[in-house]
Amino acid sequence: MTTLDDALATFATRRPVLVALDFDGTLAPLQDDPQTSRILPDGVTALARLAATDGVSLALVSGRSMNDLHTLAEVPAGTFLIGSHGAERARVTTFGLDRDVVQLSDEQADRLASLGAQALRIARGRDGVWVETKPTAVVVHTRLAEDEVARPAEDEAIALGEQLGSGVLHGKDVVEISVLRASKGEALVALRDELGASVVLYAGDDVTDEHAFEALGPDDVTVKVGDGPTAARYRVGSPQELVAALVALADPH
Repeated sequence: MTTLDDALATFATRRPVLVALDFDGTLAPLQDDPQTSRILPDGVTALARLAATDGVSLALVSGRSMNDLHTLAEVPAGTFLIGSHGAERARVTTFGLDRDVVQLSDEQADRLASLGAQALRIARGRDGVWVETKPTAVVVHTRLAEDEVARPAEDEAIALGEQLGSGVLHGKDVVEISVLRASKGEALVALRDELGASVVLYAGDDVTDEHAFEALGPDDVTVKVGDGPTAARYRVGSPQELVAALVALADPH
């Protein structure tokens, strides 16, 4: 059985390739306050080197909104950003973001407003539960809540999503209800096809990253960060271990 080191050594010989990575829990250690998340310093350096390598394209694939991801992620110009689990996409330029515009129908906009109002009712009176509104989705966060508070809040959010949403994603301490159908897997495959990448490296830590693992092929390098069942072929224990592997990939000598 090949190891991750073996797989990355082979990956380094292929061109063109796509290096696509989740953000929170993958490049950036998970934080109680999501606004304090940052890519590990060695990861910033490794991503810059990879992006400067001929035949290598770089992408971050996250559940975060595009604005949030762009603000927090220290990535070089040319990096593709896929936000809101595939519903938003942009490319980083030296002057800001070159965005793919997301347009909602009147019906979708109305549903998004209703989702926001009802999600706020779910969070009201529950310590540690809060609501984030994205351009295409509403997210109920429970990371700061005790288990006995978080579980019923998540259950109610899932039920709300089944009533009003087009898609419900239940990840680590979050329930995201979208008015557009999207997945990390679909967005990643679309980007791969657009770039003509012969092989993809994808790493992620959350349940939602399983969509990407499942969408990729046997020649691609899929890496689960942390514990839990997974469709990924390889596993590392922490963001620090993943970044060390990226450092080696970026500077094989």
